[in-house]
Parts: sequence; structure tokens; C-alpha cells
Amino acid sequence: MKAEKRRRWIVTGASRGIGLAVAKRALAAGDRVALFARSPAVESLAGELGENALGVPVDVTDPVDIQQALEKVTATFGGVDVLVNNAGLHRGGLLETLSDDDWDAVLNVNLSAPFRLIRALRPNLSAGSAIVNVGAVVGFRGFAGDSPYGASKAGLAGLTRILAIELARHGIRVNLVVPGFVRTAMTAAVDERASERILKRIPMRREGVESEIAEVVFWVAGSSYMTGAVVPVDGGLSANL
Repeated sequence: MKAEKRRRWIVTGASRGIGLAVAKRALAAGDRVALFARSPAVESLAGELGENALGVPVDVTDPVDIQQALEKVTATFGGVDVLVNNAGLHRGGLLETLSDDDWDAVLNVNLSAPFRLIRALRPNLSAGSAIVNVGAVVGFRGFAGDSPYGASKAGLAGLTRILAIELARHGIRVNLVVPGFVRTAMTAAVDERASERILKRIPMRREGVESEIAEVVFWVAGSSYMTGAVVPVDGGLSANL
């Protein structure tokens, strides 16, 4: 039997939460993973994860930083097979109170950065490569006070479908995984009453677990005939809204 090829991953926002869970899942399969995160501490984190992990401090909103980080990964791994655009920023506010700075910051991290990463990495992606973007339920359903985050994730869904069409002729797949309510550092700011309201709308009546999202991201990255797909992992939340 032919041995399975070890894939080479880049995971953004990989120092914690869903990104770290995805990195651990890929490493558990024997793959090599470059963990992208803003904090320099990602280097020591990668050291703890083992020899197949590479920690790369990078600001994904900075094109120069992106290029330097990609050069480091391709020089170390010899190429990239999977890109997971997971890094995210959440800032909310109603229309009358939301600042331009908050709007711009969220769109830059959640939408512009994935576009720039994909564009910069494209020359290093060959047939069989996969891009997995991480969306959000709010990108498909409205929640008051969440306009920048919702708009950025809706835009990411559109970008996913468009690039799936553009890159299909090159054998590169692009899909969107949509987590539901998962308790991470980003959602920790949600107060208890709001959390209870969300949980009541989830048919499975519980939060998701980071490893559950990571398992789906891993599966989607390896699904050879899937592209342009939107894959909810939300306990039924989007079906019940």
C-alpha cells in the first residue's frame, strides 16, 4: 500500500482556539504545520508541539510580513499543501456608535488578510492543494451590533466561492467551514445572558468544542472533490434561525 503523503499546512491565528486545535489535529496525522500568529510566543509554542511544527510570528494585515513569513515556510517545508485562514478579529457596535477604525480593523483581518495570503501563496500551490477559510454563522444571519464581523464573514463566503471557481482549473480547492458558538478567547466576552439566549437556539443545546471544528477543517482539507462548499459545524444553529 502506498504511504500517505505528509501534507504541509499553514494555519493562521494558530496560537489559540480553533487555529491551535486545527494545528494539533494536522500534527497528530503526521503532517507538518506552520503556525502563524501575531505574538512571538508562537515560536515557543511550536517548540512544545514537536519537530513538525514551525512557529512564525506574522501580522497577517501586513503584506511585507506575509511575504517574509511565506518565504520562511516554503524554504523550511519545500512547499505548502493546505492554507487555513482562521485568524479573526471581533469588534462590535451599533451603526450609530461603531467607529471607522473598528470597521476597518475587522475587515482588514477577517477579509483582506485571507485574500492577500491566498494571492501571495498562489505561486506555491500545486494541483491537489486546499484552502480552507473559517467563516461564522453571523456571515449568513444578522445579529444587531455585529455589522463589521458579519460583513467580513459574509465577504469571506463570497470570496471562497469566487476563488473556488478561479482556482479549480489549477486543481486547487477552496472551501468555507462555518463554526457555530464555540467557547474561545474571542467569544469569552459574550455575557452569560447572551450565551444562554444563543444556547436556546442551538438544537443540540450546547456549545461546540474547538476539536470538533478542527476535525471538520481537517476533513474538508482532504476532500478531493469538494470546492466552493459552505460547511456548517454549528449544532444546527443556522438551521434554526
